[in-house]
This record gives sequence, structure tokens and C-alpha cells, in this order.
Amino acid sequence: MELRHLRYFMAVAEELSFSKAGERLRIAQPALSRAVGELEADIGVQLFDRSRRQVRLTPAGEALWRESGIIFERLDDSIRRVRETARGEVGELRVGYIGPPTRGFLGALLKEFREKHPGVMLVIEERTPERVWEMVSKGRLSIGLTRPVRSHDELGPQSRKLLDERLCVAVPLDHPFALRKSVRWKELGGQSLVLLARREGAGSHDAIVSACREAEVLPEIVRTPSLMGTILQYVESGTGLGIVPECAQGESNGVVLVPLTPKRTIPLVLVWSKDAVNPAADAFRKLVLDAF
Repeated sequence: MELRHLRYFMAVAEELSFSKAGERLRIAQPALSRAVGELEADIGVQLFDRSRRQVRLTPAGEALWRESGIIFERLDDSIRRVRETARGEVGELRVGYIGPPTRGFLGALLKEFREKHPGVMLVIEERTPERVWEMVSKGRLSIGLTRPVRSHDELGPQSRKLLDERLCVAVPLDHPFALRKSVRWKELGGQSLVLLARREGAGSHDAIVSACREAEVLPEIVRTPSLMGTILQYVESGTGLGIVPECAQGESNGVVLVPLTPKRTIPLVLVWSKDAVNPAADAFRKLVLDAF
């Protein structure tokens, strides 16, 4: 059975005339009669009573007419959903992100995306930079907002830099550096430092250590917590000075961020799988890139 046979049958059933159905379908009446006959042969029942001058549906034909209406309604609905999926209007979008660098804009972007694509199920997950890359590469996340990682070439996802954030020294309000406009990396010599654990962000950790070495400073790292907020708590408590990106500004009222010179930055990147086919992810990626 072919779909066109059902369409031909529906036209004849609605017109109750092979000639009128042929005109409507723009096909010759003999071809239409032959197609309906093939359908009856495939199903093994008679669909039309042709014994009278007027064409009538048999009980089997009535049943097929009702069922065919349901079939075509579902087919139209399926085609609509397929087209919506191709446009990124339905489906699923799983976004991985790191917290502080995205806090100022991600919520607004997600809201805009939901307004434009209300049929897409949105899932967001906060992860470490390495975990975001790994989950995108394995298809467990559709897209990610994260830091670069050293193994990104091996992991495979594509990336695009969105912005650069300047590294700053976080100091308590009563520290001499708090009134400064900038602090030289070299001045960190002899200071106790609190850095984000390397396992949580190898890229930023290594960039900080590299900047210290270039300034001929041997960093005395006293704590390596897993969260940016914990770094600031250590700083406020007097445990040591923190080295953090400027996105941490305002996270703690008892801490001041002072830019470090020479200027060193760490990027925020958008990552996605080059092999994955996900129109919703493509739509979100375009939204993010347009915003930046």
C-alpha cells in the first residue's frame, strides 16, 4: 500500500464520484479507478459499492475513511513537529556552564531562548571547566560555556572565545593593596595565596602560576578550594590573598579586587560538538554569538 493510494481513496470517499475526485486530484479517472482497485486488492476488501449509478462507501470503506482521517491528521502533526525540530523550535537543549563568569548574562540569554523556542526542553548544569568539555565531547551536553582546557584538542569539541577576563588580586578591606588601582605581580612575593584548585580549572590555575613565575615570584599557595566563593571567604578571613578573574567582583562585601599588572587574562569560551546534529543547540549558539 502506498500513501498516495490512501489520498486517492479519501478524495473519492469525500466526493463520492470518481470523475469529480479525478478533477480535484488532477489525474485521469481510469488511473484513479486503477489506484483504488489496487488499494482494495492490497487490503482484501471492497471499499466502494459500484453497482449503482452513484458511488457509495461499503461498511469497510466507511471504516477506512474514518481511520484514514486520523492517519492524515497524525501525519500532518508529525510533519509539523519534524519541521519545528529542524528549525530548533522543539527538542532538548542541555547547557553546561561555569558559575561566576556567566552570572551577568546567562540568565537573560536563557530567558530569551525560551521565549523564542518555548517547545524546547531546557536543562542547565553547572560544572567545572574540564567537566563541561568532557560532557560536550560525549554528547551529554549540547553546548557549554567554560574556560579553555589543555586537552581540548583531544576532546574534540569546537570552541569560540566570547570574552577575556582580567586577573585580579582579592584582598581584605583593611589590606594595604585595597586602596591601590593596580598591583604588580612581583609584589605578590612573600604573600600567602589562595587559588582555585587545579582539578577545578587547570587553565586558570596554570595561567596564574605562569604569571607568577614570569614575575620571578615563587607563589606560596596555602589553600586550593574548589569554589570561587570559598577563595573569597579565605581572603576575608585573613588566610591569604586570592587570585581571581574580575567576574568575582561583588561576590563578597569584605573583599576588594585590584587588577594585576602586567595585565593577564583568562578567556570564557563557547564549546559545542562539531558532529552533533541538534537544531536547538545551533539556535542557542547563534543567540550567544550574536550577543557577543
